[in-house]
Amino acid sequence: MGSKTGVERFSISAPPDLVKEFDSAIRSLNQDRSKAIQQSMRLFLSEHNWTRGGGECAGAIVLVYDHSVHEVGEELTDIQHESRAVINSVLHIHVDDKNCLEIIAVRGGVDGLKALIDQLTACRGVKVLKHTIIGI
Repeated sequence: MGSKTGVERFSISAPPDLVKEFDSAIRSLNQDRSKAIQQSMRLFLSEHNWTRGGGECAGAIVLVYDHSVHEVGEELTDIQHESRAVINSVLHIHVDDKNCLEIIAVRGGVDGLKALIDQLTACRGVKVLKHTIIGI
């Protein structure tokens, strides 16, 4: 279909509501579908390719947790102390009466970062965890 130096055309199927919301978002950014899909593909690849490499990675883990859950703060602190070989810094923010946000700067091998993310995700009280890790 396409050449190595040109572009390749392909089609996708998506629910109409998703397409409508996507088109609205890209219009507000003055982009077109092709550019937005390319950016989305690059973001997807950068978020997933780091797990395939065996080298050094760096990035940030952002999590929100309910600090009223019994001992969640202590458990998160224990995990972070056990993982200090890959954690460079932690920023703790009190979002409201119930929720805290932590931004954890990390650098290390793939296995160490995967293990840390898995431990944090499994911690009772963690509501949301999002990470951006890239190979370096």
